[in-house]
Amino acid sequence: MYTPSTRTQDVDKKWLLIDAQDLILGRLASLVAMRLRGKHKPSYTPHADDGDYVVIINAEKVKLTGNKLADKKFYWHTGYAGGIKERAIGQILGGKYPERVLIKAVERMVPRGPLGRKIMSNLKVYKGSEHPHAAQQPTLLDIAAMNRKNVRSI
Repeated sequence: MYTPSTRTQDVDKKWLLIDAQDLILGRLASLVAMRLRGKHKPSYTPHADDGDYVVIINAEKVKLTGNKLADKKFYWHTGYAGGIKERAIGQILGGKYPERVLIKAVERMVPRGPLGRKIMSNLKVYKGSEHPHAAQQPTLLDIAAMNRKNVRSI
């Protein structure tokens, strides 16, 4: 029995546009990671990058459930002794680079290593409603219509 394996040259990549306004962060990140990896295609191959390009706009308007805006923290270390730092996710979303929250959520759902880095280069996230990828004519993917739990209106 023969199992077809997709080569990188044979992959048909599409451009998708997602409006993140009022969408739940974790649900959005898991669907984006699946699209980036190519698991929605019948030609999925684990060792190849056969996912689509994903453009996300309005990243600062993403929602979280519960008290995660105040309670969920991002940690990093400066490299110096006692240099652990933390910042609440609400501070990041209200700050200068709110798209980093969405990038980090998707990054933690794709595999680590060279393939994961290649896959993450296919993700484009913007905090406003404008994006420079109009020439690629991305098709709108309506995440809110897929499941009623994907949207938080409050």
